[in-house]
Amino acid sequence: MADLPTSNSSHLHRLPNQRWQIYAPQRQQAEQFATEIGLSPLLAQVLINRGIDTLTEVQGFVEPESLVLPQPMDEFPDLAVSVRLLREAIAKGNKIAICGDYDADGMTSTALLLRALRALGAKVDYAIPSRMREGYGINDRIVEEFHSEGVALILTVDNGIAALGPVKRARELGVKVIITDHHDLPLQLPPADAILNPKLIAESSPYRGLAGVGVAYVLAISLAQSLQKVGGLVNPLLELFTLGTIADLAPLTGVNRRWVKRGLRLLPHSQLAGIQALIQVAGVQHGSAETPLIPNFKLKGGHGGTAPTTQNSLKPEDIGFRLGPRINAVGRLADPQIVIELLTTDDRDLALQRAMECEQINQRRQELCIEIEEEAIAWCEESSLNLQQERVLVVVRPGWHHGVIGIVASRLVERYGVPVFIGTFEGGHAPSTAPTDAPSQIVRGSARGIPEFNVFDGLNFCADLLTKFGGHKAAGGFSMPAENLAKFRSQLAVFANQCLQPEHLKPLVSVDVQADLSEINLELYRQIDALEPCGIENKAPVFWTPNVCITEQKIVGKGNHLKLTASQTGKVSASLQGIAWRWGEYFPLPRLVDIAYRLRENSFNGKISVQLELLGVRLATGEADSRPFVSGKAEFDFSDRTYACSLSRSGDRTELRIRNSVGQVLAVSPGKTTGLLGNSRENAREVDLSKPFFYSLIQAAKNALGI
Repeated sequence: MADLPTSNSSHLHRLPNQRWQIYAPQRQQAEQFATEIGLSPLLAQVLINRGIDTLTEVQGFVEPESLVLPQPMDEFPDLAVSVRLLREAIAKGNKIAICGDYDADGMTSTALLLRALRALGAKVDYAIPSRMREGYGINDRIVEEFHSEGVALILTVDNGIAALGPVKRARELGVKVIITDHHDLPLQLPPADAILNPKLIAESSPYRGLAGVGVAYVLAISLAQSLQKVGGLVNPLLELFTLGTIADLAPLTGVNRRWVKRGLRLLPHSQLAGIQALIQVAGVQHGSAETPLIPNFKLKGGHGGTAPTTQNSLKPEDIGFRLGPRINAVGRLADPQIVIELLTTDDRDLALQRAMECEQINQRRQELCIEIEEEAIAWCEESSLNLQQERVLVVVRPGWHHGVIGIVASRLVERYGVPVFIGTFEGGHAPSTAPTDAPSQIVRGSARGIPEFNVFDGLNFCADLLTKFGGHKAAGGFSMPAENLAKFRSQLAVFANQCLQPEHLKPLVSVDVQADLSEINLELYRQIDALEPCGIENKAPVFWTPNVCITEQKIVGKGNHLKLTASQTGKVSASLQGIAWRWGEYFPLPRLVDIAYRLRENSFNGKISVQLELLGVRLATGEADSRPFVSGKAEFDFSDRTYACSLSRSGDRTELRIRNSVGQVLAVSPGKTTGLLGNSRENAREVDLSKPFFYSLIQAAKNALGI
C-alpha cells in the first residue's frame, strides 16, 4: 500500500439537493382497483395517480385503439387547404421544397415528408439551416435560394411559426408557403398560405400534443388518402413518427400514445434500412417473451382474457436513450444530411455507413458534454452565486460548442434545481476590446426550465434584449449582443422571482408509491408494460423505499456512474442491484437512506433480473437510526486506486478489513492504534494506524461502509 493524500471528509456524505413530491397513498381504493383489473396494488396506485380509476378509463388507457378519434380534417382548420396546395403542385409538376430543422424532430419530419411526397409523385427537395452559422428556422437566404431554383411551394417542418420576415419574403417572390410546426404561437402569425400547428386547435383535442413529426405525419397520411395511394406508406411513416415523437420528448398522451404504441411494435422489424442499421449500431435489443399485461383484465363487451402483449416491441427508453441521441448528435455537431440519407435510403450498405457516422459523432458529443459540464460546474462553484435570490442560473463562457450546450443545461437543472440559460460567445470581438468599427460578439444559448417556470415566457420577458429566440414551456434557444448579457441576467432574475418561490429551487423527484424491496421482481416489471408507452405526461412509475441499507457501492464507467446494492430487512429480506447515472460525486452514499427509483431490466450472462435506477436519495427517516447494523462490503476509489472493504467477524470482535488490488489486507480492530497488514495473518506485520496514510485510508473505508 502506497501513501495517499488525506481525503476530503466534508465531501463524503454530500447528497443530491432534492425535493420529493410523494402522491398521497389511496391504499383501500388501490387494493379494490387492483382486484378488479388483476394488477399489482402498487401499479393500481400509479393508475390512480394518473387520474385513471375506473374500468372504462383503464380500457382506453391500456388499449388506446379502442378509443374513437375525430378526423384530423375536422381538427386542423388549414389541413384541407394544405392537402389541396400539395395536390396542385404534384399535378402540375411544380417543385416543392421542405425546410427542416437540425434536431431529431426536425430531421425525422423532413425524412418523413421526403419519403411520402416522393412516393406520391412529387418533385421535392429539402434544406436545413446551418446550426452554427444561421441558427434555428427558415430564413431569407433559404427562401431566396429556393426561389432561384424554381421552387413553387415551401413546406416548413418543425419550424416557421415565428418566421414572419422569411414568409413575407416568400410571398413577395410568389412562392406559396405551408407551415407545419408545433412550437408556441407568437403574437403575430406569418402570412402563410396554410398553417398546421396543434397550438391552434382546442386544448381538449387528442391531436394537441403532436410534435413536429406528428404534424408532418398527419399531413402526409391525409394527402395520401386524398390521392388514394395509402398502400405501403403508413408503416414506414409511422416508424419515423415514433422515432421523432419520443426523441423530441412529446407528451405520450392522446394520438401520440396510440400511434407510438403501434410504432414501437413495428420498429424491431423495421422496413427502413436506416432504422435497422441504427438499431444494429446502437445495440438495442427488443423483448420477445409473451407476457400478459394485465392477467385478469376484462375487455369491453364482457369477454374475459388477457390484454394484447407487447412482445417484440421496443420501449420509449430505447429511443430516448439509444436511438434518439445518435440522431440528435449529428444535428448538433455535423451535417444533418447524414441523418436524412440514413432515414430515406433503401440501400443497406449506405444505411450502415451513415449509422456508423452517427455512432462516431455521438461519441464525440458525449465527450464534449462531459467537458462543458465540468467547466460549467467549476464556474458556478467559483462564482459566489446566490440562486435563492436570483432563482435562475445564467452561465455563458467562451469556447463551448453551441450544439451541445442544451444537453448540459438539462444536467445543470438536475444539479441546481433552477431554470438554466447557458450560452457561448461567437464571432466578432468582445465589447470591451472591440475597435469602434468592429462587430462585437454575440451570445448564442439554450435554456431549460423547471415545472414552475415557463422558458418561452421568460425569453419573451427579455425580448427587447434578444435578436432571436424561440421555444416552448420547457426549453428554448436565444441569441443577443454580448453587451446585453448583464442586463439579460438581471431581467431574467426579475421574471424568475415573479414565478418561483424558494421551495421550488430544488430538483423535483415525483414519487408514485412506497414499495418494499421484496415486492420488486420481474413480474411487477412486466406488468408495467400495461402502462407503456411511458414518457412525458405518462412517466414510468417511480417507487420509493425507506430505510434501505447500501451494502455495496462503487464508481463505474466514463460517465462517473454509481453502482450499488440496496438491502432491506423485515418480514421478507431482499437485496437488489441499482445504478445511479452520473452520481459519482455523491460517492460514497450514507449506509442507511431512503431511495426513489424506477425499474429497469438487466441482462447478464443470459440471466434477466430487475435493477433499480435511482432518481432520488435522502437520509433515512423514521426509525432508521435504531435499526441494527447489517454487515456488508463496499468498493471505493482513493487517489486513483480501487480498494475493497468489509466488516468481518474475528473471534468475538468485528474488525474492519481493507484489501488493495494486489491482495494485501489491512485488518483494524475497534479501539486499537495498530493494525495488521499482509497477505495472510501468518505473515502480517503490525503498522501504526495514526500515520496519515493509514488514518486517511481507514476514514475513507468507514465512509464507504457508512459507519
